[in-house]
Formats: sequence, structure tokens, C-alpha cells
Amino acid sequence: MNTNAASPPPPRWSTSAAAMLVALASAFALSQAFRTVGAMMATPLGSHFGLSPQQLGTWAGTFHFMFGIMQLAMGVSIDMFGVRRTVLTAFPLAIAGAVLCTVADSFHMLLLGQALIGVGCAPAFLACTVFIARHFDAARFTAMSGLVMSMAGLGIVFTGTPLALLIEAASWRAGYAVLAAAAVLSWLIIFWRVREPARAAMEPVGTMAPTERQSLRKAVRELLPLFAMPHTLGLLCFACVSYAAFITLRGLWLGPVLHERHGLSLVASGNVALVMTITGMISPALFGRLDPGAARRARWMIGCATAGALMFAAMAFTHSRAIDIGLPIVYGLLSGYSVLQYAYTKNAYPAAMTGRALALMNMAMFLGVSLMQWTTGVAASWGVANGVEPFRAVFLTVAGMLAMGTVAFLVLPRMRESQGTKSIVP
Repeated sequence: MNTNAASPPPPRWSTSAAAMLVALASAFALSQAFRTVGAMMATPLGSHFGLSPQQLGTWAGTFHFMFGIMQLAMGVSIDMFGVRRTVLTAFPLAIAGAVLCTVADSFHMLLLGQALIGVGCAPAFLACTVFIARHFDAARFTAMSGLVMSMAGLGIVFTGTPLALLIEAASWRAGYAVLAAAAVLSWLIIFWRVREPARAAMEPVGTMAPTERQSLRKAVRELLPLFAMPHTLGLLCFACVSYAAFITLRGLWLGPVLHERHGLSLVASGNVALVMTITGMISPALFGRLDPGAARRARWMIGCATAGALMFAAMAFTHSRAIDIGLPIVYGLLSGYSVLQYAYTKNAYPAAMTGRALALMNMAMFLGVSLMQWTTGVAASWGVANGVEPFRAVFLTVAGMLAMGTVAFLVLPRMRESQGTKSIVP
């Protein structure tokens, strides 16, 4: 039962609801910033603490691991206690983690800080989508979700040139300090602006089940039928690598490869990251408009992922500054193909299972980021130890993981939909 203040529910579209959504989106923007600080911070952190590439991969992946494993728990909390209470309770952990990273004097303190940030940011995106579903007309869901995604992109913009300038002017600690201060401000805005009606006031009469209470055990149990469906495994394999490739490049290795392979300054690397971010912000809306429909959607997903794998292979085998600057920008424009997964997932499962299927896919996406960042760190350390250029090992690992996830999606059973009918492709 939602125990938030039982004020009257806002209209399905109102200035008040829009202001609340903007407040919640500020936390989502901070989450996006925290997940992509690695591109500018990896080099100074590595120099300050003497970190190996494997340790850098572990540091970056810790955020996404904690973020991913907390998705179910945060979903249950939102169902039981509401968006406002869940975010206000969890987000202080992100603030504490950022403060801990600011004053960290060891690698283990950095890891603990990253873990706290990951848990604290875990409800940020989910809270926005649930709030939109509850407080806006269904016809506006896609438009409002796109608006929130664009606003959240400002967090990634900060971790390009602005963060690079801040680190060069002060230090990497200043970057975490600014993010911690921004997170405090976001928490205060949410506390001030966001109000939710009691759950009973939001649901039509006759739709409530007073005897059924959500729990983490029940949420896990509800996911099990998805694994009995033959097309789930292939979709999860694809989800694990599609978004992970973009974040592993933009959020971890882009800065180091430009600085160490080509001698670009931190600010110049930040400029490249900024342009890649802008193309990455444009891409989801572009693919949303170009969506080819259910009959061809899977082919588009496979084709785009294959193109991405080839781009990473090109960056692995060439040492061209033009390629290492140009292809990440092009890949940012391509990266929006991952949004096709949401439409594919929505159509691949019965309506009663759509929510669970999307939750499972989100978990796979963020745990996949953690796995890819850690694995590329291991690959880079292996390269250093065996006389292989570490970035070649990194990009080949990303290309290989993208290829394996795509092949799994291609050869495992998947859903085919055409002319309103659904069937499993063996």
C-alpha cells in the first residue's frame, strides 16, 4: 500500500505534474552523469592511485552492477511506498557515495563509493517511467518518456567537456564534489515539489486487490514464467551487450584511448565525448521515428549491432586518430537502436507480462554494462602483461561480446510478428 500523503491526485496533464516530473528527472540526469564519469576520470584516477586497467574496469562496473541488481527491489518499493518515498530514501546513498569518492584515499573506498552511488541511483529512471504512467495520459507516454530521456542527457553532457575543464582546473575530486552538491540540490527539489496521492485515489474502483501485496519474493517468482518462453534467452543475450557497448566506450574507455593512444588533452577528449553524447541524445528519437515495424524490427536490431561490432573491430586494428575520433561519434548516432528492444519486448510477450519482461530486460542491460566494463578491464590488463596494445584488447573484447550477443539473438528462437499475428522463429 502506498503510504504517501493522501492529497488529491493531479490531473492527467497539469503544470503541477510536469513540475514533479522535471524534479524526478533531475535525479535521473545525475544518475546518467555518475554512470559516465569514467571517460574523463579514468586517466587521472589511474595516475593518482596507480590503478591497472582491470581495476578501472571494476571501478566503472561496480556502479552498474549495484544499479542492475537493485532494479527489482526498487520496483517493489515503488509499488509499496510510492515514487516519492523510494527516491527520497535511496538517493541519499548516492550523495554519500559521491562524498566518499571525493575524499577517498584508497581504491577500496572508491569501490564502496561507487557501490553506494549505484544503489542510490537505482530508482531514478524507473521512478520517472512509473510517474509518467500514473500521472499522464497513455497517449503521451512515449512523448514524455522521450522528454525525460533528453533532460537526463544533460547529465552525460556534463561528463564531457565541462568535467574535463573542471578536472584540469582543480582535480578529479572536484568532479565528485560538484556531483555530490548537485545530488543534494536534486534531493531537496524532489522533497519540495513531488507529491503523490494515496494509491487508492489513483486506481479506479474495482481494480484494487486489497489482499495482494507486492514483495521481492513475489516479484522474483513472477519473472520465472518468462524463462519458460523460448524467445527470452536470445533477447536477454542481446540486451546484455547492446547498451553496454555504448556505455563502455562513452563511460570508460573513450577518454583514455584518445589521451594515451593519440596524445589528446583531457579537454580535447572531453570535446569528443561531448559530440558523441549529443549524437547519442539524438539517436533514440531518430530510431523511434524510423522504427520499421514489428515485421522488420529484429533485422534492424541485428544489422545495427553487427555494424557496431565492425566499428569496434576497426578501432582495434587501426591506430588512426580520425577513426578513433570519428567512429565513436558515428556510433553515438547508431546507439539509439537499443530503443527498438523496448518495442520488440512489448510485442513479444502477452500484455499481462509486459511489465515483468521490461523489468527483466532492464536488469540484463545494466548487469551487461557491468560485465562488459569489468571484462574489458581484464582484457586491457592481459594486453599490458602480454605485449598487446591494451586498447586493441579492449575494442576486440567489445566487438566480440557484441557479436556473440547478436549471434545468440539470431540463432536462438525469437518472436516474429507480422500482420497482427505472432509466432516463434526456431
